[in-house]
Amino acid sequence: MTERLDCVVVGAGVVGLAIGRSLALAGREVLVLETEAQIGMHASSRNSEVIHAGLYYPENSLKAKLCVQGRERLYAYCTEHHIGCNRLGKLIVAPSVDDFTGLTAIRTQAVKNGVMDLQYLSIDEVRKLEPEIVCGGGLLSPSTGIVDSHGLMVALQADIEGQGGAVVVNSKVTNLSVEEQGLRFESGGEAFECETLINSAGLWAPELVAALDIDRPHGGLLQQHLAKGHYFAYQGKSPFNHLVYPLPSDGGLGIHATNDLSGAVRFGPDVTWVDSIDYDFDESRKPDFVAAIKNYFPGLDENRLAPAYTGIRPKLAGRGAQFTDFNIQFAADHGVPGLVALYGIESPGLTACLAIGEYVKHKV
Repeated sequence: MTERLDCVVVGAGVVGLAIGRSLALAGREVLVLETEAQIGMHASSRNSEVIHAGLYYPENSLKAKLCVQGRERLYAYCTEHHIGCNRLGKLIVAPSVDDFTGLTAIRTQAVKNGVMDLQYLSIDEVRKLEPEIVCGGGLLSPSTGIVDSHGLMVALQADIEGQGGAVVVNSKVTNLSVEEQGLRFESGGEAFECETLINSAGLWAPELVAALDIDRPHGGLLQQHLAKGHYFAYQGKSPFNHLVYPLPSDGGLGIHATNDLSGAVRFGPDVTWVDSIDYDFDESRKPDFVAAIKNYFPGLDENRLAPAYTGIRPKLAGRGAQFTDFNIQFAADHGVPGLVALYGIESPGLTACLAIGEYVKHKV
């Protein structure tokens, strides 16, 4: 006899765990299934670990709303659960005074999104905060910070389990289908049915539902593009007190400097469009990193740059495309009762995770 389950979340990344937590706290019986041997082994742990303020995204987009909501929820959650985080602040720098309009555009958009604490900085004011930075002016975001993403995921898992739910690793979900009784799938050689299934499989979200007939004009399966990013570590103590970002570039926020909770710094990510998922490190990218970093940090000692790691972002549009929002689909979008599908959950997914969890809970 096929085992009947209540609510299944596929994918134990930070977003899947946050959704599972929200549903478990609402009284649902939650089972989170993860293909890998550990939670959060892909995009959730291969990123900058930044808590974003919500500056760049078009107003009323899911990214804007859920980032701004999620930011303060995340800071509060980290404080309550003793998870490492630090509201360091972020400095966005313009290469010259002629590029100051780029900073103005960011501030204008941030205000539309409800982020009211940005501060313009002159060249001298930037130099006082960050003596190593050379630029034509800056924009300070005091609400931006960093977080221990692994500690966050462990806490989310503990919340699920504390409500009677379970997170099971080494459990790939396959053969998803729609039956009269609900959604049916297989895992570990066994068949299961469930009332609600959350497709939070990240890079593999389209693959999970590929066999379902949900490729519809306004919902369903979407084309995914893979943007690989490299990170270089900078050996020794960080020369910066804040996170340092250039103006945004194609496909991302530019090669930025991110301090970690230990006081070290890493640079990245770049954007390399790839056709498959692999985390090989291309050390030939180093000259491009050096050139980009020296635009704002001319004192860079390139001998201190060492390969760190790579990550891959699931994007819903490719090279040169304009903004694409999170795509979170429910039955009204794809026609499959009980199925929630999340596509294109890239940055600011980490920041927004708790808000995404609440958003899905209310919809479900």
